[in-house]
Amino acid sequence: MVSIADPMGTVSIQSRLGLAPGTPPLVALRGVAKYFPGVIANEDVDLAIYPGEIHALLGENGAGKSTLMNILTGIYQADAGEILRDGETAEFSSPIDAIAAGIGMVHQHFKLVNAFTVAENVHLGWSQTPARISARTLEARTQKLSQDLGLTVNASARVSDLSTGEQQRVEILRVLARDAKVLILDEPTAVLTPAEARELFVALRAFTARGNAVIFISHKLDEVVEISNRVTILRGGRKVATEWTESCTEKSLAQMMVGREIVLNNLRERPKGATIGAPVLSLKDVSLKSHGAMLLKNVSLDLHAGEVLGIAGVAGNGQRELSHMLTGLAVPSSGQVHLDGVDVSMSGARAMAEAGVGHIPEDRLHAGMSPALSITDNTVLREYADAPLAQGPWYIPRQALHLAQEIAKLAEVMVPDFAMPARNLSGGNQQRLVARREMRIADKVLIAAYPSRGLDVGAINTMMHYFVELRDRGVAVILISEELEELVNLADRIAVMFHGEIMGIVPGEGVDIEDIGLMMGGRRNT
Repeated sequence: MVSIADPMGTVSIQSRLGLAPGTPPLVALRGVAKYFPGVIANEDVDLAIYPGEIHALLGENGAGKSTLMNILTGIYQADAGEILRDGETAEFSSPIDAIAAGIGMVHQHFKLVNAFTVAENVHLGWSQTPARISARTLEARTQKLSQDLGLTVNASARVSDLSTGEQQRVEILRVLARDAKVLILDEPTAVLTPAEARELFVALRAFTARGNAVIFISHKLDEVVEISNRVTILRGGRKVATEWTESCTEKSLAQMMVGREIVLNNLRERPKGATIGAPVLSLKDVSLKSHGAMLLKNVSLDLHAGEVLGIAGVAGNGQRELSHMLTGLAVPSSGQVHLDGVDVSMSGARAMAEAGVGHIPEDRLHAGMSPALSITDNTVLREYADAPLAQGPWYIPRQALHLAQEIAKLAEVMVPDFAMPARNLSGGNQQRLVARREMRIADKVLIAAYPSRGLDVGAINTMMHYFVELRDRGVAVILISEELEELVNLADRIAVMFHGEIMGIVPGEGVDIEDIGLMMGGRRNT
C-alpha cells in the first residue's frame, strides 16, 4: 500500500471525518500534470478524497478543474503523476475503467438521450442490463434503484418531458447504479431551483453517510460553505490550498481563487451625462401559446435606452420564451413587439440581429455556439458575411482569424488554437466569447439570459462590467437571472415572472428581497 501525504495531516483528516486510523483515501491524485500546446492545464496537483466527505473543488474558469476531473475519470491521461485508489496505484484508460473502479461523474451538460425513458437511460450501456427485458421490468428495476438510493424519479417518463432538476437526478442515478463510491458533480446547482438544490444536498449527505464521497465543483461559494467538509482551490492549473471549509468564508475563498479581492461596488454609478432614454424595445400584451400551453400571457414591457432591466423568477416561468420573443426567435400568438416604434413581431432573429439586438442565450454551448465548429468560426458567427471577413461571395479566413483573436483578447480568453472545436473551451470561456461577440452587434439592445451561470466570481465581475459598459453607451440591457443579488446590484428596474406573467415591476435600488420572493411565488405587486 502506498502512503498518502497530505499537508492538512492524515490523522487530523481521519479523526475529523470520523474515520478509523489508517483509513486511506477512496481516491487520490499525486503530482498530476497535464499539458496542451502552449497551455499548462494542470501541474503538480495533489488531491485526496476520503470516505464520508464532500470535497469542494474551486477555481476560476480555465483553472484546470475540468481537466483534473477528466484525468480522474479516464477521459484524459496524465502527462505526469499518478492516481491512487484505496491507497493502490490505478490506471484508467477510459471512463469505463473509472466507473469500474467506483468513480463516476455527472457533467454540467447532461448526456441523456431525450427520446428515451428514464429507465432506458439508466440502463443504457450498463453491463448489468439483460440482453432481453420488457419495458415494464426495466421500469421496475429503475424504480427500485431510485428508492434504494434516495433519488425519486418517474421511471416511465420520457427525458424530454422532465425538468432540469429531474434530468439531473436521472444522471446521478445512472452513475450511482453502477456502484460509484466517488461521485463527481460539475456545477450541479447551476440550473436548479433553490428547492431542487436543497433536495440534492439531502441526497448527497445521505450518500456520503454510507462511506462514499462527493467531489463538488461549483462557483456558488455560499453553497460550497454550506455543503462541503473540505475545499481545494486551483489557480492557473496548480493547487493553491486545501482547507477545512468551516475555517473559510465566501470572501476568503474568492480571494484564494482569483488572487485578488473581488469588489462589485458602484455598478449603478453612471458617468456624467449618461441617462436613461426613451423606450427602444417594447412588448405590448404579448402572449405565446404552444401545444395548448400558455407560455407567456399578456406581457407588456418597455425597455429604455441606457437602462438595465432585470428579469427575476424561478427558472421555467417563461424567461426563455421571453428572451426568444425579444430576439425574434419566437413569434407572438397575440400582441406586438416594437423596436424603435416599428412592429417587428414577425421579423425573425436575423433581422433583429441586423437591427442591433444582441443575444446571450441560456444554453451557451448549443444555442450560443456550434460546438463542433472552430473557435474562429463561432467567434465571428455574427459577422462572417460582412467586410472585411467577406468580399462579395468570398469568405476571407485570414480576416476571420484576426477578428476572432481581437474578440478573444477583449474577452480575456486564452485560446491555444483557434482551429480547435469550441466545445474544447471551458464553459466560462465559452460564455465570455459569446458575450463579447454579441456586444459587438448590440447597438440598441442586449438580451442576456443567465449570463453568469457556471462562471467564477472574477468572471461574473467582468461580465457585470460588460453590461455597465453597454448601458453607459446608451444600449438597453435585459438581464435575466436567478441570482437576486446580481439583479439588485445592477438593475435599474426588476420585473418578476411567474407562470409566464409579469407579477410586477419594482425599482432595483432599495428593493425588498422578500417582496421579490413573494412575487416569484405568484403574488402580484399592487
